[in-house]
Amino acid sequence: MSLQSLLQNAAGQSSSITMTTFLIDIGAALIIGFMIALVHMYKSSYTKSFVVTVAVLPAVVAMVIMIVNGSIGAGIAVAGTFSLVRFRSAPGSAKEIAAVFLAMAAGLACGMGFLLYAFLFVAIILTAILLYSLSKFGSQSNKARTMTVTIPEVLDYTDVFDDLFKKYTDECRLTHMKTSNMGSLFKLTYSLKLKSEAAEKDFVDEIRCRNGNLEIIIHRSIEEGEL
Repeated sequence: MSLQSLLQNAAGQSSSITMTTFLIDIGAALIIGFMIALVHMYKSSYTKSFVVTVAVLPAVVAMVIMIVNGSIGAGIAVAGTFSLVRFRSAPGSAKEIAAVFLAMAAGLACGMGFLLYAFLFVAIILTAILLYSLSKFGSQSNKARTMTVTIPEVLDYTDVFDDLFKKYTDECRLTHMKTSNMGSLFKLTYSLKLKSEAAEKDFVDEIRCRNGNLEIIIHRSIEEGEL
């Protein structure tokens, strides 16, 4: 089969789409895109450009599928639309990537005329996202911390804080160590879980006494409402 015949077949199949079918499919895709964008904004940090993109993406994908309504054309269109995720200008969070894939899947269904299945699928997935967001599923403990402590080279970094960790933490492990200031200082990074958040200040004060009041950095886990 020549390339010319393939193009002619695709053109013939595309011309069979009526204006009514086109408007219904695109309208349904826009409604679904709005639903996905609305749920994505719930308990998430977002930009207007990304939300608008997610809202119109199902309609764009649906249009591509309607135009190339042959089996070969549809395969090329699917590969092309899913490659959009790779070439986003900025790295996205897990929730943003999920929103893009959901929007494209809904657009594919709308473009192929499966409007009821598209609405049903999106409704189920969005309900699951809302339930997961409202629950504590996957949330880290509020007592989890990442601590970076600077100590002088005269201290043995392997066990210098062991007694304090037993006193103030339930879990603790040394995850990273590096030298600084031409080897005169050690910078130690620990992943730990406090026994009590109320005792965090006392814990830091005792660390300061032990390390000679050198630099201490504590990071808390930040929840952004992601999947």
